[in-house]
Amino acid sequence: MKKNLIILIGLSLFIFFAISMSSTPDIPIEDLIEKYGNDESEFIEVDGLNIHYRDEGAGMPILLIHGTAASLHTWDDWAQSLKKDYRVIRLDIPGFGLTGPHPEHDYSIPAYSQLIEIFVEKIGLDSLYVAGNSLGGNIAWYFTAQNPDLVKRLILVDASGYPVESIPLIFKMGRTPVLNKLLTMITPRSFIAKNLREVYHDDNKISDELIDRYYKMALREGNREALVKRMQNDLVDFTDLIATINVPTLIVWGRHDKWVPVSNAFRFQEDIPNSELVILEESGHVPMEENPAETLAEVKRFLNDD
Repeated sequence: MKKNLIILIGLSLFIFFAISMSSTPDIPIEDLIEKYGNDESEFIEVDGLNIHYRDEGAGMPILLIHGTAASLHTWDDWAQSLKKDYRVIRLDIPGFGLTGPHPEHDYSIPAYSQLIEIFVEKIGLDSLYVAGNSLGGNIAWYFTAQNPDLVKRLILVDASGYPVESIPLIFKMGRTPVLNKLLTMITPRSFIAKNLREVYHDDNKISDELIDRYYKMALREGNREALVKRMQNDLVDFTDLIATINVPTLIVWGRHDKWVPVSNAFRFQEDIPNSELVILEESGHVPMEENPAETLAEVKRFLNDD
């Protein structure tokens, strides 16, 4: 018992020393807005949060929802192209990007969906298309199931929701005591680069600028704690709702997705009656960012197929 206590004290002292010597400071929100905001950046108060969003173009609205640890910037190429024919709206969902943490740390899918409902109402939309990647895809299909008269078309890009056999290392760390505390304090840039190599199929497409953006957004005050809180959420299975979705749905999936297996793409196709599936042979988990031209060709075809 005495030996175990000595080991525990020694480990605690080591962790304290490591944190004090290596802790990564937050980046002030003002600095991030200056770096990653632009003339289209707007902020709107929703449910106690100052939501960062962009609203560009004109036409039928299409809402783009990003995934875990990402930001609205992941849709830059889509927005640039689609805004020529559509009103393109994208936001930093709570816990990520410039929006930052939820005041009550509620990162459940129903909470995200409810926030989207309020946001959509506040900006005056009575019908729209919705697209989402990863966590954003989960939010998108849940939101669609809850608002069948509002959403006219749905695009799922490597969407989460179905149970998976294994989870990424960062999620395991987020659910492990001590390690998850370290995640909120020590964030090497190399750690962010490693995660990007997991979600991209072609590492050559990962630029220093891309790594910097993900890294600096992670250091927005409160975002690291929010990420851990999100990972600690109880996993609730809402997939019985998927079969209730009747709107035309495009399912886009990277063949080499290491985070959400391509087998889940076929599950979505099987469960959503009015759906079609496109597998992208040279993409990973974020094909809209890794191969925007290829994904846009499929999306435009789908949206023009009235």
